[in-house]
Amino acid sequence: MKAEAFVDHGICRGSYSSCTRRSRGGSGSVRRRWRRPIPPPEAERDPSVAMADVAGSGTPQQVHISMVGMERIRVNWITKDEAPATVEYGTEPGRYNWSITGLTTSYSYIFYKSGNIHETVIGPLAQGAGYYYRCSVNPAKEFFFKMPPAELPIKFAVVGDLGQTGWTKSTLDHISKSSYDVLLLPGDLSYADLYQPLWDSFGRLVEPLSSARPWMVTHGNHEIEKIPLIHPTPFEPYNARWHMPFEESSSPSNLFYSFSAASGAVHVLMLGSYADFARGSDQYGWLQADLAKVDRARTPWLLAVIHAPWYNSNKAHRGEGEAMRLALEEMLHAASVDAVFAGHVHAYERFGRVFDNREDECGAVHITIGDGGNKEGLASEYEEPQPSVSLFREASFGHGRLDVVNATHALWTWHRNDDEEDVVADSAWIHSLAANQRCTKN
Repeated sequence: MKAEAFVDHGICRGSYSSCTRRSRGGSGSVRRRWRRPIPPPEAERDPSVAMADVAGSGTPQQVHISMVGMERIRVNWITKDEAPATVEYGTEPGRYNWSITGLTTSYSYIFYKSGNIHETVIGPLAQGAGYYYRCSVNPAKEFFFKMPPAELPIKFAVVGDLGQTGWTKSTLDHISKSSYDVLLLPGDLSYADLYQPLWDSFGRLVEPLSSARPWMVTHGNHEIEKIPLIHPTPFEPYNARWHMPFEESSSPSNLFYSFSAASGAVHVLMLGSYADFARGSDQYGWLQADLAKVDRARTPWLLAVIHAPWYNSNKAHRGEGEAMRLALEEMLHAASVDAVFAGHVHAYERFGRVFDNREDECGAVHITIGDGGNKEGLASEYEEPQPSVSLFREASFGHGRLDVVNATHALWTWHRNDDEEDVVADSAWIHSLAANQRCTKN
């Protein structure tokens, strides 16, 4: 396999972890390693960084949007008291030419009762256009979002395991300053961990970003929230609050789905690490059917998002994605999936193209991006020696960006935030497998 290009953006500086990186190409490999000091106690910031509840009883809060096809947007929000599930929207501030009313639901969790959870699908909308909107006919807040573009290039922000710490806030601040079109989140959102008010504070924390660009998420282990006998239904808060477009991709479950962007140039599989994926399961059958519909001549980019990584040289969560890999990797390899993004491990790691634990020019690039800023801290210990397929690894908080430039090239960058500033610490060009005749199977 020809090694992917690697761009070294300087020394591994800053604080709070260790990192190892391998620069491949040319005459060989060079491996470097640095050790960072353990973070001082004040660096472990309190979850109370989340926005306090200061909204009035009928004021919309926790607003987030997601794609429903390429010309519609689902708007979700919560009010404490009853309010209409109505979204008014238009192309100019304060002028709303259209109005659509959707549905209102709620859920109970032991002694907790959620607010009124509203959702409305609006459109059709012009791809690439901007829209002003307000929720529940409430003049207290006007929001703005921008539709993803109708064609390439398109920019994705990618971040997992967010939580609600000071590091989460700095990660979100860095993302907010980028010109991304869609955010991909591979699981572990609020870290509510049964305490439901943390879902509310998380919604308030992310609202400035999640109300302005589509957030496409999948679940992680912290979304399960199942208590035997007391609350035996898993994923209930997640499903109630983060309705993804599973129906539009013919999925039977909100726990796995797919969506397309840029007029179908990019197709993204949002897979469920904690939904049944064995042969004969709903997810397995749905994935087969979904991939069969993908025409790589029209869709040069095929991406996948999971929670538990299939490849991982960190000592944390070793092997936890192996069962899913054994069940689904061959199917993704046959479809020439270009890249797989995972969370779960609270660190960053980029692998080269790999399949069945070996370098493979037709395999997917695997990237672990579970370093959004969660309360559990960083996973700073790695297995030694570093596997040859692992090209860069570092235990630091941050986020990633995938700029799909055209039908053949995408630029991946990882932005470390340990340095207080947005620092590009790793960068690599990814080439679409659709352009490689040896890899394209359909």
